[in-house]
Amino acid sequence: MPTDAHAATSQPDETPAETPDEPSAETPAETAAESPDETGTATRTGTATGAAGPADDDALRHRILEDVGALRDSFEAGTTRSLDSRLAQLKALQKGLRAERGRLTRSLAQDLGKSRLESAITEIGVVVEEISHVMKKLKGWLRPERFPMGAMLAPASGELRREPLGTVLIIAPWNYPVNLTLSPLVAAIAAGNTVLLKPSEVAPASSSAIAYLVARHLDPDWVRVVEGAVEETTILLEQRFDLIFYTGNGTVGRIVARAAAEHLTPTVLELGGKSPVFVDEGVDLAVAARRIVWGKFTNAGQTCIAPDYLMAAPDTIEQLVPHLRRAVREMYGRRPERAHDYGRMVDQRHFERVRSLIDDGLAVTGGTATADRRNRYLPPTIMVGVGWDDPVMAEEIFGPVLPVLAVSGVDEAIARIRERDKPLTAYVFTSRGKVEERFATETSSGSLAIGMTLAHIGTPHLPFGGVGESGMGAYHGRAGIEAFSHAKPVARKPLTPDTLKLVYPPYKGARKALLRRLFR
Repeated sequence: MPTDAHAATSQPDETPAETPDEPSAETPAETAAESPDETGTATRTGTATGAAGPADDDALRHRILEDVGALRDSFEAGTTRSLDSRLAQLKALQKGLRAERGRLTRSLAQDLGKSRLESAITEIGVVVEEISHVMKKLKGWLRPERFPMGAMLAPASGELRREPLGTVLIIAPWNYPVNLTLSPLVAAIAAGNTVLLKPSEVAPASSSAIAYLVARHLDPDWVRVVEGAVEETTILLEQRFDLIFYTGNGTVGRIVARAAAEHLTPTVLELGGKSPVFVDEGVDLAVAARRIVWGKFTNAGQTCIAPDYLMAAPDTIEQLVPHLRRAVREMYGRRPERAHDYGRMVDQRHFERVRSLIDDGLAVTGGTATADRRNRYLPPTIMVGVGWDDPVMAEEIFGPVLPVLAVSGVDEAIARIRERDKPLTAYVFTSRGKVEERFATETSSGSLAIGMTLAHIGTPHLPFGGVGESGMGAYHGRAGIEAFSHAKPVARKPLTPDTLKLVYPPYKGARKALLRRLFR
């Protein structure tokens, strides 16, 4: 099994089978050949392999129902209630990540061409940091929050308690298969839930490595894994969970939401969108270019918050483009296909989809000339002179292509963002505080990053999530505990003195007059 990007690309094609042209309606097979960052496809891998007949389907359904039932029974038995038991599982996950680092790193190289260091920075290390932060803060976060009940109810007291939801389902994506599977798992465990994990079959090596880690290092009374594709996911979505946490595209997000609605199950949907970058006049263009190039081309652009398109005034574009080209060369060399730290498209279908968005006539670096379908290699590509109606602007790119579009200034940049669906994040490079404030107040996005790209997702101190078409709900750190728990108010009032008798009927005389004055 390869251990770095070069080894990954030198292997025979190990991508999963391509999605059929006509996936079944109303199931996760709608994972949309049109949508770039889907969680599942109509392939069958993992727990269900080969042609499945009725007996196979019955056996699969039985296994899934058994897993869901066992996790629910465990929760009802109180397995996950105590703080100590939660911390023990988090510690076990942390140890498991260290023990299986090599296996996980090899799987990420095989699926996505990630180097060992990129895997450490963007995948494994992020989860380890999340665990450490949560373990340090969890006791304080779970401490009941006291609040006053008001003079009308005195004497009385109230508090807010965080209670676990129950048994939750996490459906993970393929683009950061370790990080985006295990980071929500950290929050779910810390909040006291039992968890069924569904890794993405589009990254099969990573799915297998995660299943191995969970089986070897975590308690099956807490966490179980179902590998597979559409059939498995469809059966899972038929079950009643106490929360479904989904990361992927809006098409499947709607399928998940509809299935959840059948059981009135709450959802957290981490979706995507076209995250814009605006570069203002007067900034340090060399630094801005490096940060934009890093954020865009990490993981070969297959990042839900990667800069999707860049806006700047014409004069700024003219000065910025040489810096962008230089930053690409500095990070990935003159032949990025040989770069140790440059990734690969996850499969050939995604390769073809992104390649079709490249206009070689507009490319100032990259382009299709060196693209290699067999090895799933697309070069870092920057296109200048792109129009707002060009194909590359019709959908989230989710690949190593950066369109650069001219705007007249701040006003047009804000207007262009507002006329589109709300993105998962927006990026601004400016030295002017008034411009920062205008983007903060006049645009809406899941997050706003000023002077950087991508890095803000790695901190456990800030919530991460979308708004509108880019998703609902948030996690990381304390926000993750809040997402996977219920804030239950607990109110207390002594039986004596019985001050509530003031509001008991019948209402007559002075008491009636007093109540009228109090509640007018």
